[in-house]
Amino acid sequence: MLQAPTSPPARQQARLAVVDGMRLIAALAVAGFHYLSAISPALWGPSPKEFAYTLHHASMYGWLGVEAFFLISGFVICMSCWGRTPGQFAASRISRLYPAYWCAVALIVARIALIPLQTEDVSSLIHPRVVLANLTMFPAALHAGLLDGVAWTLAVEAHFYVLMALLLVFGTTYHRVMGFCVVWLTAGIITSETNNKFLDDLVLSQYAGLFVAGIAVYLMYRFGQNLMLWTLLGFAWCYELSVLPARLAGHSREWGSAVLCSWTVASALLTAFLALLLLATIGPLARVRWRWLMTAGALTYPFYLIHQSLGLPMAAELATHTPWLGPWARLALTTGSMLLLAWLIHRLVEKPLGRTLRHHLDRALAVGSPAAPAPRPREA
Repeated sequence: MLQAPTSPPARQQARLAVVDGMRLIAALAVAGFHYLSAISPALWGPSPKEFAYTLHHASMYGWLGVEAFFLISGFVICMSCWGRTPGQFAASRISRLYPAYWCAVALIVARIALIPLQTEDVSSLIHPRVVLANLTMFPAALHAGLLDGVAWTLAVEAHFYVLMALLLVFGTTYHRVMGFCVVWLTAGIITSETNNKFLDDLVLSQYAGLFVAGIAVYLMYRFGQNLMLWTLLGFAWCYELSVLPARLAGHSREWGSAVLCSWTVASALLTAFLALLLLATIGPLARVRWRWLMTAGALTYPFYLIHQSLGLPMAAELATHTPWLGPWARLALTTGSMLLLAWLIHRLVEKPLGRTLRHHLDRALAVGSPAAPAPRPREA
């Protein structure tokens, strides 16, 4: 009879500090793309090609930080949802994502109202309907414009969470998660062959390989390495690198000739990031316990939310009002300010509000459960 691998000893389930650091690396890569590659040169004064030639060309691949996030998410979300019910998983994700996101939306609305850019139509951007749609985290689905330019990735993440929640209905076991990954990749291949828009939206065909690869790495971390898991990881990675040209083409269409990337370079960078994830989880880097890396991981989400929609307007204001500052100084000041603001959001909003929200959601889930006490009847 086939036996499922057993979980590793508890000592292997400690916080993976390097994975936290990898998340910040991915966020900084995306910020580099927005700051130095996909922007108007007037933002810094001289063009990035002039004052940061090498960094400018390297930043053209910074959008791959989004792919890196999805890869890490496959690992982290599989870890966080293991053994939970769909309700518990939903409560953990809502309390984790929404406090910092709501704060970021509020700050962006305040910035648009108080310091609008010349290119912004303030009345339409912060129309109550648009703001309310953005507070749901799914403005595009509600036919409203994005206040936070990076919010589209959160919708992809949420879609992944829904798929994982469906898996949790049946329970998480080694074989069920393996089967889920195989079915997901198969559906992605069928989608690519049929060009079915509905299936494409359903199975996230452009990103399925990244999420599945992350899940495969987590299964190795939890149950140990074996040929089946390495085969799953290899298949997922072959799939992802095969559909990567669609992402490259999409960036070329969106940003024009400023972002013409090589598939070979993009594939090599993504594969290097996968190798780093393996080293950070089932390799020697899993033993690293540097607290500053954990702090870096805590800053990642709020920094990612604000770096574009608040960082770029700040850079524009600096270029207008502090021409005596050089472009490197303005770039450093903008990035440092966004990291500081991210830390404040984490400490003052994300942690306390997230803790409170999680407490009340857990209490709501307990209502009607067998362990919950029956409500007392009201006296007449």
